[in-house]
Amino acid sequence: MELGILLRLLMAHLLGDFLFQPQSWVKAKESKKEKAPQMYYHVLVVTILTYLFLWDWGKWYIPLIVMVTHLVIDIWKSYRSNNFIYFLFDQLLHLAVILLIWIAVYFNCQLTTAWVIKYLSSSHFWILVLSYYLVIGPLGIAIGKATEKWQKEAGMNAGGLSKAGMWIGRCERVLILTFIISNQYTALGFLMAAKSILRFGDKDDREQKKTEYILVGTLISFSSAAIIGVIVNYILKN
Repeated sequence: MELGILLRLLMAHLLGDFLFQPQSWVKAKESKKEKAPQMYYHVLVVTILTYLFLWDWGKWYIPLIVMVTHLVIDIWKSYRSNNFIYFLFDQLLHLAVILLIWIAVYFNCQLTTAWVIKYLSSSHFWILVLSYYLVIGPLGIAIGKATEKWQKEAGMNAGGLSKAGMWIGRCERVLILTFIISNQYTALGFLMAAKSILRFGDKDDREQKKTEYILVGTLISFSSAAIIGVIVNYILKN
């Protein structure tokens, strides 16, 4: 399936869009849009890197397609807000172009389609989907309900980032589940230690309550995700 070519094309994109794009070019593109010379310098760098990393001199049309699509996407992006959503969407568009080029030129469609259909219909796939959905969605809601009383008592709704705790918990449970499924138990210890380094010595009663609430929530989140991970691991191996 020439996976190495896809990886090289992705590497060329990442180098061109990040390492070899100075911040001054980014600001010029945002302010002057398609009138900025830096827009075309950047696209030229991406095109050259694509051609070099492709290492298939006969397929000159691939860097050409990348050049045109990259320019169109970057001009479109320059007229949008400079926020994470548009940044992410911009990168997804670039990656989609690279993937489509690879599929059109190098992809063994029949072989891969058969593999994808077989995997998507397997119980292994759906066990993983269900387990990750559980730790991201329902489990977080259940933990929130279980600790709701302590959350109010500790005053966790004030002075914190909006929904930060929810996202921290989701990331934590996804990592725990992933570590257990991949049998990386040592990493669990590092994760637990990193989350548990909180101050207990503060004389302020409210701060102590917040610390205790965070640790209780962490233990519940950690143990419930670990239990799901162990169960999933057992099912997958039997």
